Amino acid sequence: MVRVAVLRSAVLSGARRRQLASCWRQHKRHQNTAAELTSTKPDRILASPFLAHTQISELNFTDFLWQDIGQWLSKPAVTCGLSGRSYTYGETRALCRRFANALLGAVGLRQGDVLGLLLPNIPEYAIAMHGAIEAGIVVTFANPLYTPDEIRRQFINSGVQASVTVPQLLPVMTQVGPTLPDYKRTIVVGDEGPPPADGTVLSLRQLLIESLPADIPKASPGDLAILPYSSGTTGLPKAVKLSHRNLVVNMQQVGHPDMKVYGPASEETQKVALSVLPFFHIYGFNGILNPIMQHGMHMVSMPKFTPEDYISCVVKYKPAILFVVPSLLLFLASHPAVTKEHLSSIENVICGAAPATKNLIDKFKAKLDRDVNIRQGYGMTESGPVLMFAPRDVPLSKMGSCGQLVPYTQAKVVDLTTGQSLGPHQSGELWVQGPQVMLGYLNNEEATQETIDSDGWLHTGDVAYYDEDEYFYIVDRTKELIKVKGNQVSPTELESIVLQIPGIVDVAVVGIPDALAGELPRAFVVRHPDSQNLTEAEVQQYVEPKVASYKKLAGGVKFIDVIPRNAAGKVLRHQLKVLGEKSPIQ
Repeated sequence: MVRVAVLRSAVLSGARRRQLASCWRQHKRHQNTAAELTSTKPDRILASPFLAHTQISELNFTDFLWQDIGQWLSKPAVTCGLSGRSYTYGETRALCRRFANALLGAVGLRQGDVLGLLLPNIPEYAIAMHGAIEAGIVVTFANPLYTPDEIRRQFINSGVQASVTVPQLLPVMTQVGPTLPDYKRTIVVGDEGPPPADGTVLSLRQLLIESLPADIPKASPGDLAILPYSSGTTGLPKAVKLSHRNLVVNMQQVGHPDMKVYGPASEETQKVALSVLPFFHIYGFNGILNPIMQHGMHMVSMPKFTPEDYISCVVKYKPAILFVVPSLLLFLASHPAVTKEHLSSIENVICGAAPATKNLIDKFKAKLDRDVNIRQGYGMTESGPVLMFAPRDVPLSKMGSCGQLVPYTQAKVVDLTTGQSLGPHQSGELWVQGPQVMLGYLNNEEATQETIDSDGWLHTGDVAYYDEDEYFYIVDRTKELIKVKGNQVSPTELESIVLQIPGIVDVAVVGIPDALAGELPRAFVVRHPDSQNLTEAEVQQYVEPKVASYKKLAGGVKFIDVIPRNAAGKVLRHQLKVLGEKSPIQ
C-alpha cells in the first residue's frame, strides 16, 4: 500500500498536470507551463487527492462573497454573542456598500490606499472589512491588545491612511494617528461622544447615514486585497500580500464537496456557527467569517473569552458548528461547568492554529458521550490560510492528523540535512505550492525569497510527515515562532525589548511547553558582571507594558553565562528548549 501511494504521488497523470498548470497560471506566482512543472519536480511530490469540482473563479472577492445573497436577505448574518446586536444579510450588504461610498467620499481615500482595523470581534467588523475591500481599499488588521508602539510599527509599515476602531481604543489611535505619514481620519464604531471639530474623528454611524453614491472601482482578481501580518519563519512581523484571488480560491478549496463542513442556508434552515477566534487573524477572517457568510450561515462571535460568557452563548444560540483552538477544546473537555447538555446542539467542531492530539479529541468526545465530527486543518497566513483539511468522512484512525491537501495544492516533505524529498512516515520540512500562496511580503523582497524559492515552493518552516494515505501530521517547527494559544509571538521582537534593559548583554527567547497555552515565551538572559543583582521580576516588569498580554514572558526568565550559538552566530534555540525543560520555573 505504501508503494502504491508513493507512486501515485510521485507520478502525476497528464490530466492532473494540465489541470494544476491551468489553475496556477491564473496566479502571479505560478506562471509556469505544464512542461516546466513536470521537468522541475523531484520525486515524491504529493498532489491533492481531491479533484477540483469547479474552475477557479475569476470573480473578485466582493462579487464572489455576495453572489448568492439573494437567497437569505432576511436571515441573520452576524451577531455579537454578548450584546445580541445583529444584522441581517440584507442589512449587512447595504451597509457594506454605504461604507465603500463613504471611504471614497467623506473619508477621502482612493483605490489602493490602506485602511487599518483596530477592532475586537463585533458585527461591524464585517461591514468595515468588506466595505473597504469593495471600495478597492487594501485592509490591514491589528490585534486590539497591541501596545501603541506595536500598532504604530504595523501601521507605518503598511502605509495606513485611515483606521476604524471602538471608543475604548480611540485614545490609542489618537496617540498613534498623528505619527503616521499621510494619515487622514479615525472612524469610531459606537457611542464615541461629540467628534473633534477638526474632523479627524468620524462616526461610523453618521458616515453610513450620510453616505452618498461614489464611483466604486471594479477590482480585478489579481489586485491586492488585504495585508495581514505574520512573522513568517523568522524575524519581526511582516505584511503578507494576499490578493482577491488568494482569498477566493481558498474559500473554493475548503468548499470542495468532500471537505466542506456546511451547506448553504435555505428558507427552512440556517446553521449557527460560534467562534471567539479573532477576525484579525487570517484563520478567523478567511477560514471562518468569510466561508460562513458565503454560505448564508449565522455567524455568532464574541469580542473576548470568559468561561461564563462562552457557555452562555452555547446555551442561547445552540450552535451546530464550533471553531476552536486546542486550548479552547481543552476547556470544553475539562471544565466542570460545561456539560454534555450544553453541547447537545454541536454537530461539527473545527480545530486549527495548532495541532490537537488524539487524546484531547477523545476526551472531548467522552464529555459529549456521543459521536461528533471533529476535524483539523493546517495553514498559515502566507497561504490565505488553508493548505490541508480533514475530509468529511475522516477515519477514526486519522484523528490527530491535520488532514489532506486541499484541491489545486501540491506538497513535499524535505530532509532538513540533504534537501531530498521524503516518503511516508519520514519527517522533514513541509514545502507547498498552490494558487492560494501569497504574492509576497510587502516591501521585503529578501524575506519573500527566503520563504518562496525560485521554483515557487513555499517553505513553511514546519516539520511534518505524511502516512501511506497522504494524511499529514505536524510534529515540530523549524521556525523560531512561538505560538501562545494560537497567537504568533516573535522571539526577535521580545529580544529587542529585553536588550534595552541596562545591564543585559545578550538574550534569547524560546517557547517552552505549557499544558493550557501550548507554549509560553521564556527569556534566557546574560547579565553584565556589574549587574548581577538584576532579577527575573525586573525583566518581566520591563517587558510587560510594551507588549500584548500573550507576548509577556510568562514562561519566566533564566539567567545563564552564555547564549549557545553556532559558528555563524545563530542562536541554537533547540539547546535552550532542552535547558528550559530541565529547569522549569517554580
